[in-house]
Amino acid sequence: MSVDRVEEAAGAEEIEALSATASVRYYSIAPGIRLNVRNGPGTNFSVVRVLPEGSKVPIYCQTPGTNVSGPYGTSNIWDNISNGQYVSDAYVQTGSDGYVADRCG
Repeated sequence: MSVDRVEEAAGAEEIEALSATASVRYYSIAPGIRLNVRNGPGTNFSVVRVLPEGSKVPIYCQTPGTNVSGPYGTSNIWDNISNGQYVSDAYVQTGSDGYVADRCG
């Protein structure tokens, strides 16, 4: 394999990574809420930080977990907002009762 082909392959991977990042949308959390961020998709997981009121979060993927009732209904969907960090979708204004992102793999 020539050096040119190796550089081409690396460039394609970089473009693919940028495309995936560009498709991430940010969503507002419910007004007046300080939202717990957990290290797994459920209330049985530890709180790793708390988002301040007025925060917006990216949703990289979603996964089922503990049922939670919040301002946007009752849901078992948990939103992955960072590596190993999840928030209940019942507190995120996605405009949908279902999945708005790919399932976490």
